[in-house]
Amino acid sequence: MKELENFNRTCELLEKGEIRVAEKRNGEWTVNSSIKETILEGFRYGKMCDMTQGYFPFFDKDSIPVRKFSLNDGVRIVPGGTSVRRGAYIAKSVVIMPPAYVNIGAYVDSGTMIDSHALVGSCAQIGKNVHLSAASQIGGVLEPVGALPVIIEDNVFIGGNCGIYEGTIIKENAVIGTGVIINASTSIFDAVNGSFIVRDDKGRITVPENAVVVAGSRPVTKGPGKDAGIQLYTPVIVKYRDSKTDRSVSLEALLR
Repeated sequence: MKELENFNRTCELLEKGEIRVAEKRNGEWTVNSSIKETILEGFRYGKMCDMTQGYFPFFDKDSIPVRKFSLNDGVRIVPGGTSVRRGAYIAKSVVIMPPAYVNIGAYVDSGTMIDSHALVGSCAQIGKNVHLSAASQIGGVLEPVGALPVIIEDNVFIGGNCGIYEGTIIKENAVIGTGVIINASTSIFDAVNGSFIVRDDKGRITVPENAVVVAGSRPVTKGPGKDAGIQLYTPVIVKYRDSKTDRSVSLEALLR
C-alpha cells in the first residue's frame, strides 16, 4: 500500500531528525502540514496487533510501535516504564526519567531532560537544554492539520505539574513555574510591563524570551461573578530571567 510505505519512510526521516513537523523559518515557526497528514494516514491504515513485552499486555496499531534504541543513539533512558513512540526524534544526550511518554512526530533536541511522569505530546517541538520537570504535560496536536504544535524553544525550564497546550510557544530561556497552565485561550499578565499577552491572529499565544511565569489570578469585574468574589486563573510574568534565576534552575546539571 503506497500510503503506508510513505508513512514508514516519513517515520524513518522523523526519527533521524531529517524532517520535522514544525520548524523556524525567517524567525517564525511554521507547520509542515504534509507531514502531519502522513502521520494521520499511518493511524488509518494500521491494524491492531499484540505488542506485549514482558509482563504487561499492550495492543496497538502495527504501524506505530514503540521506537527501538541502541547504545549508539546516545539517549539515556532510565529503566521504569518509559515509552517513545515511532516517528519521534530524540537527540543525543537527552535524558528520560521513568515513567515518561513521547508521542509520534515529537522532536526533542540535545541536552534536554524529560523528568518522571512527563508527557511530550504528538508533534510537540522541544529545543536544546530544556528541562521538563516531573508531571509536566506538553500537549500534542495532529488535527486540524494546519494547527501549530506546542513549541518549547532552547534553554526553557518547565516546572513540575505544568500543562502547556494548544499551539503555545515558549520562547528561549523562559522559566515556567510549578503548576502553571497555558493554552491558546489563556491570557498572561506581564506585571513587568503592565499589559496582557493574548493569542495572535493565528490563534497562538507566545511567552516572551527570558520571562519568568508563575500561577496567579485576577478578579471578575462584572456580573454575578464580581458580586461573588470570583477569580479567574491568570499566569503572571513576575520578572525576566537574571543570574539569580539561572542559578535556581541549574541544579538539574547535578542529575546528569
